[in-house]
Amino acid sequence: MTAPDSMLIAYDGSDEAKRALDWASKVLSVKTAYILTAWEPLQRQAARTAGASGMMQPDWDSSTVEEDPAQVEAKRVCEEGLDLAAKAGFQAEPYLVQSETTIWSAIVDAANQLDASVIVSGTRGMSGLRGLLSTSTADAIVKNAGRPVLICPPEKN
Repeated sequence: MTAPDSMLIAYDGSDEAKRALDWASKVLSVKTAYILTAWEPLQRQAARTAGASGMMQPDWDSSTVEEDPAQVEAKRVCEEGLDLAAKAGFQAEPYLVQSETTIWSAIVDAANQLDASVIVSGTRGMSGLRGLLSTSTADAIVKNAGRPVLICPPEKN
């Protein structure tokens, strides 16, 4: 088996993502770290929210907006991840993707496209009723990635 030469770090700017990046720098040695930030267009977010609440979606003409605010924020978050990865000693490259369906599938698809040796992600570590009622991105990545995955749990309180 050859040594891993690249990893994909799922980075959304959360404390859990920062913790996962930090742990990856301590336990993994790779040539390239891809910092993946997945984003969903603002119009799709509004439609999903409106559909879930039963409200009508307001008309929004995306052609009047030069750049989607969600994409602008995703770029900022990805740059933050790049800075943290560089400080951790990684040769890091940005990988910004528009999520078409779910975040976990965007992460798995990106890992396949980049042929990343390992996927690194944090998790919120929800348990109890909240954990049963919500879909875990980390669980879905592990079940669907087809490659090694490093999941870093949140800090214990």
